[in-house]
Amino acid sequence: MYRLSASFLALALACFGAPQAMAQTRIKDIVDVENVRENQLVGYGLVVGLAGTGDRIRNAPFTEESMQSMLERMGVNIRGTQMRTQNVAAVSITATMPPFSRSGSRIDVQVSALGDATSLQGGTLIASSLRALDGEIYAVAQGPVAVSGFKAQGAAANVSRGVTTSARIAGGAIVEREVPYQLRSANSLKLALKNPDFSTADRIARAINGRYPGAAQMLDPATVELRPTGQFAGSVIDLVTQVGDIEVKVDQPAKVVINEASGTVVMNSDVRITPVAIAQGGLTISVTETPQVSQPGPFAQGQTTVVPRTQVQVNDGNGASLAVINGSSLKALVSGLNTLGVSPRDLITILQAIKTAGALQAEIEVQ
Repeated sequence: MYRLSASFLALALACFGAPQAMAQTRIKDIVDVENVRENQLVGYGLVVGLAGTGDRIRNAPFTEESMQSMLERMGVNIRGTQMRTQNVAAVSITATMPPFSRSGSRIDVQVSALGDATSLQGGTLIASSLRALDGEIYAVAQGPVAVSGFKAQGAAANVSRGVTTSARIAGGAIVEREVPYQLRSANSLKLALKNPDFSTADRIARAINGRYPGAAQMLDPATVELRPTGQFAGSVIDLVTQVGDIEVKVDQPAKVVINEASGTVVMNSDVRITPVAIAQGGLTISVTETPQVSQPGPFAQGQTTVVPRTQVQVNDGNGASLAVINGSSLKALVSGLNTLGVSPRDLITILQAIKTAGALQAEIEVQ
């Protein structure tokens, strides 16, 4: 087990050791603008030119069907022919089309194997359509794939790094259809807070109205509505452009985020704790088996046997100590837990117990 003092404590004290005023952030960095969003695209295609690392046709019938259909469109009829190639792989294609993408612009695509292909290294994606959930084609993808991982193996050893069945094509898709946006003719526009909060939403509305009176109204903790007035009458886009650089103080609720899978604990500076006593320790039992071989002496009649040898060690946590955390800040919390020398795994259990005891004034989110 490793102690908090080398990492968690140092980081926490560096960030929150002294009282700081809330930092100001630009409005454009903490809100999303209504209808200004990305669009997800998905498609299906074939990657060709693989060096025997593609799908085995008999195990992936959809690859065979796709190859037959592609060749038939090119005037080649292979129906009834048994194909044995392993140089082709069926793949799923995903892409994200940024807002306001225009016809002819390029976007990146991600390619992932669907069958039992072992590597897409050196392959080329054949022209494939990308569709949105409405069923319409918005882009066409094609090009050589770039694989970040590799795999090499011999008769008695192998080495691999990364994932060889997933690849990327930079600028591999061309936008064919645009998503219409009607921002210029809009009479109002909503700003959606990325982290909803009453105080932050109110500060945003007040900051905007302080510079452009009557232009903003808080609708709820997650939404601020903009209505162009005065010099921006009839042009909500110009208003959004100007208010984006206004700085406001961002508030946030006290929260502790726990990832039990990796043992990661993250908490913000608003976490508060009332005086509480904590004892940390546990029972550890270690059982070690070291069997020994017993052989009979020369010319003796007997059989060779394996004699078990077991060693049991018990640590009942006698070295555990009781620490009193008497403070209301994150610094006091981390310092007290560091006194116990707890590991991040133990820290998760301790924080949950403190919350159950009612001494932790923060929300715990377990991922």
